[in-house]
Amino acid sequence: MKRIGFQFKVRQDRLIEYKEQHEHVWQEMLDALRETGRHNYTLFMRDDGLIFGYFETEESLAVAQAKMAEKEINTRWQEFMSPFTDSNARPDESFVELEEYFHLD
Repeated sequence: MKRIGFQFKVRQDRLIEYKEQHEHVWQEMLDALRETGRHNYTLFMRDDGLIFGYFETEESLAVAQAKMAEKEINTRWQEFMSPFTDSNARPDESFVELEEYFHLD
């Protein structure tokens, strides 16, 4: 299982609303994440809106994103969430993958 770490930025003035949206993620979206092989998906937020995301998958971030891109529900979710990002880009298109350099098992 490969561990994936990534980051992106959410607008500071939309942080509360962004977090609230994640309390009610659409069931179809949750199902799509699982169907495309994401496990232990976790999001962390700094006070300034920097998001650190983590999940485990059998393949790479690029493959995981390509599988999600095939899901119509992902397109709707990303468009719904894009006003929350600093660049108004789709959040999944602004992920910066982080290099894993240490792991304690």
